[in-house]
Formats: sequence, structure tokens, C-alpha cells
Amino acid sequence: MLPLDVRRAAYLRLGTGELAATLAFAVGYLLLRDRFSPDDQLGLAAAIVPLLLILVQAGIYWLLARRWVGVDAMPAGLAELYSSFRWVNPIVLAVSLGVLVWQVSTVGAAVLSAGVWLFAVIEHLNYYVIRLAYPASQWLTLVGQRRTPQLMKDVLASRGPDRSKEPR
Repeated sequence: MLPLDVRRAAYLRLGTGELAATLAFAVGYLLLRDRFSPDDQLGLAAAIVPLLLILVQAGIYWLLARRWVGVDAMPAGLAELYSSFRWVNPIVLAVSLGVLVWQVSTVGAAVLSAGVWLFAVIEHLNYYVIRLAYPASQWLTLVGQRRTPQLMKDVLASRGPDRSKEPR
């Protein structure tokens, strides 16, 4: 296991990186939206909203986790909040997909919206279902191990040994 200060520094980089990505996607949307029709703008917004929500959740998690990593378990209230995100995010993704499909009218907007939406799905899976983030050279080997994401490990650990091992 890595030393505590190294893990905290990594968590700081991960948290600030996810929040920077949130800002970059939001600014990108704001700069590009006027190139699309109002219907396509709504479809693009529907695609980007779940991505921004998941990136913010992830960024805040990594920054807050610096407080308990190697010292204590994730606070119970925070664990319940993140446990609820595990089922709320797919609902948001499903609704956004419906809006995207209903609203987008051009091929360019459809491709861009679908790409953004798929990235949101991948981010949700990576944080709440199965770890997908690995170095490219080891990706096929490691993703096949179906590891639990660190966020879900923290949620489970906060429940203690006498609680259910399955996140809700």
C-alpha cells in the first residue's frame, strides 16, 4: 500500500482533475451551443448534464476522501448519499437519453450528444459499478478482474463488518 501522503496527493490530483474536467465540459458546451438549433441545444444539454453531475460527484468524493483515507471510514451520511447516487445517476441518464433522442435533429448534434452521454455512462460505471480506469498497457488484463471502484469500497467500509456487503 502507498504511504498516506502519497495517497492523499493522488486523491487531490484526482479530485481537482475531475472538477477541472467538469469546468472544461461546461465551457465547451457554452462555446458550442450557439452553433446548433434550439432543439439540438436541448439535446446536447440533456447529454452533458448527467456527465457534469457525475464528474462533480467524483471530484468532491476524491477531495473529501483525503480526510479519511488510511485513517477512518467514510462518514455514514456521506456513504448513504453516494450510495443513493448509484441508483439516481442511471435514472438521470435514462431521462437524458430520452430527451436527447427526442430533441436532437441533426447528425452532428446526435453524434456529439451520444458521445457525451456515453462518456457519462462510462464515468458512472467507473465510479459506481466496476473500475474501468487503468493504464492503457494493462487495461485488458486489469478490467477483466472486475474490481470494485474505490468509491464503492469506501461506501461498503462505512457500513462496517456487520452490514450488507452489497451497495444499495
